[in-house]
Amino acid sequence: MPPERLVDVALPAPLFRRYTYAVPAGLDARVVAGTRVVVPLGGRRVVGIVVGDADPAREPPKGLRAIAAAPDEAPAFDATLLALGEWIADYYAVPLGLVLRAMLPAALGSADAPAPAARTTAVLALARPLETLLERERAFARSPKQRGAYELLESLGGRAPAAHLREQLGVTKAVLDGLVAKGFARWEHDVAMRDPFASRRVPPAAPHVPTPDQAAAIAALREAPPGHAVLVYGITGSGKTLVYLEFLREVVEGRGRGAIVLVPEIALTPQTVDRFRAVFGDRVAVLHSGLSDGERLDAWRALAAGERRIAVGPRSAVFAPIRDLGAIVVDEEHEQTYKQHETPRYHARDVAVVRARLAGAVCVLGSATPSLESWVNAEQGKYARLSLPARAGAGTLPAVEVVDLTRVPPSPDPLRRVLSPPLEEALAETLARGDQAILLLNRRGFAAFIQCPSCGDVATCPQCAISLTLHRGPDRLLCHYCQHVEPPRAACARCGGTTLARRGIGTQQLEQLLAERFPRARLARMDVDTTAGKWAHAEILDRVARREVDLLFGTQMIAKGLDFPDVTLVGVVDADTGINLPDFRASERCFQLLAQVAGRAGRGAKGGRVIIQTRSPGHHAVRCAVTHDYHAFVTEELAGRRFPAYPPEVRLANVVLSALSEAGAHALAEAAAAWLRDAVGRLGDAGMTVLGPAPCPVERIQARWRWHVLVKSREAGPLSRLARGFAARFPVPPRDGARAVFDRDPSSLL
Repeated sequence: MPPERLVDVALPAPLFRRYTYAVPAGLDARVVAGTRVVVPLGGRRVVGIVVGDADPAREPPKGLRAIAAAPDEAPAFDATLLALGEWIADYYAVPLGLVLRAMLPAALGSADAPAPAARTTAVLALARPLETLLERERAFARSPKQRGAYELLESLGGRAPAAHLREQLGVTKAVLDGLVAKGFARWEHDVAMRDPFASRRVPPAAPHVPTPDQAAAIAALREAPPGHAVLVYGITGSGKTLVYLEFLREVVEGRGRGAIVLVPEIALTPQTVDRFRAVFGDRVAVLHSGLSDGERLDAWRALAAGERRIAVGPRSAVFAPIRDLGAIVVDEEHEQTYKQHETPRYHARDVAVVRARLAGAVCVLGSATPSLESWVNAEQGKYARLSLPARAGAGTLPAVEVVDLTRVPPSPDPLRRVLSPPLEEALAETLARGDQAILLLNRRGFAAFIQCPSCGDVATCPQCAISLTLHRGPDRLLCHYCQHVEPPRAACARCGGTTLARRGIGTQQLEQLLAERFPRARLARMDVDTTAGKWAHAEILDRVARREVDLLFGTQMIAKGLDFPDVTLVGVVDADTGINLPDFRASERCFQLLAQVAGRAGRGAKGGRVIIQTRSPGHHAVRCAVTHDYHAFVTEELAGRRFPAYPPEVRLANVVLSALSEAGAHALAEAAAAWLRDAVGRLGDAGMTVLGPAPCPVERIQARWRWHVLVKSREAGPLSRLARGFAARFPVPPRDGARAVFDRDPSSLL
């Protein structure tokens, strides 16, 4: 009798180990590396991923159990995706099973329903040919309707969806069933992909002649060696999307390979999908969290089967099961939304670079304001760099004006307290001309906070160290961190005063003021509150594109990727939002936001104008945005990152320690800092520094007190060893809700 075959399985458990199971004889051929399997764990069944055969020299574990099921006909992970999962687990110090679970659609993670059924459609197909008129007259002597249906089906190629026959052509179900009963037709079932974008009618892309800069970039990408990363630095409106499209046309149609296109926000997905479907038709599939589980699973299956060749979506689309991957495009690669803030805390841009290297694909990183990390990688030769220094077509970079709010006299007019005279006048002129305008205010809600003018008390969240924001419709106080909601307060909680003042303006209040001042203007607000619905992003942007909106305003989601040629004015209501946050990336994010939103103006032949309101006109993020000078910003910002050293000068990890009590979080942070210093000493890596502990800038979120410790390292390798050691061996006490998170390459320190 042959020896029992054993395999190692990665399970979605917070333990750095693999589990060994026996393979039943009936499943032997199906259970290979990358296969999804259902296995017993304790008293329950879970879904795991086979990572390979167990080491035959290793003693089998006591109480060895067998795999219960292998529900899929083909492995869920190919060798490249398995290797990518191993890299993520190693680099970010996360158990492999948790990584692999995050790489799969949610619908494939349940052991109770390990293989959700695909949606099918009933199709009627001819089953018996009737060659002559005599045969038909005999067969349908008493059923002329059945003969008509038979010949209709014949004219449609012998096969057609039942719904089409009934609803579009008027054939009744009784007639169809009669054909089947007589053996002239049979029922079949086709898998129907649940594609939410299929109903969007997209005309084929119009021919476009690339500019010389675009043509050079396309040619360079076509010649890029497999596995390499290329940074495409192109100013706003320079036609980076056309470069992506032409390069992917070569990859998909010329080389027969697949591609992934990453976008930073769901809001950009509809517009991006439209552009790619205009070129590639139904070979495009969409993957993002806004889809239902069934829609996401169908897209995943279509990509895995090779029925769709291009995946488009936000960060998790980097795991799309593309066959023979030839290219990954990371659009707006600088965006912090590519960083995952839950386990595993990966950065999709960096994962894309690694996946391309493993797959022999080309990774294209595109931005008008590249991250400092990518810029330095290009400077050091780790990435190739291409430039698009001019706008394509008739567009020109808009003129940018700065309004120093410290010099604007106070006004009794509520709108004038929000929009300076230059911005209000420019807005009125733009609307009078029939052009479109965009206003950026990166603060949602009606008022930033409620304050008692008598004692100064501010209404704060009972679970977070953050003020509550006043929202309207319905009136409520809302925490933007934990979503705690309470009714507006009638009196001060501290002194009992009954007159409470609203401080700071949000997008809801801006909407009210604009509607009062410009009653004939068609307004559209775009923020988290107005885009909660599944198609809300697309509906708003479609209205703007159809010229049904005169003034679009909202938070940072309107600042990037949008291309509307009739937008001739962009106004930034408050450029200082976030510029002075206690975070080393605050200036970089401010510059990127200002440069990106300014780029929404002047994309057509009419030209454009940008007005930025600020109380910090001398700040280098504002100065460089005004002159569209990315190089000057990089030079000044990099100098500020050298001392004290921050990325990209060094590698960084933010170790966040939290507990339900303030004392518990503090004690855990002290213990973590001591452990890390001791580990650094034992590793003997002089290039590593441990800073802290200190309270996090937002010291309490969701009733959890938070402290953090920063670890800086000159090299990646020592930080990897430290991360793995900390995740596996730092003792987190099982009390007071204690938690320890090792966040490598954090996008924020708040």
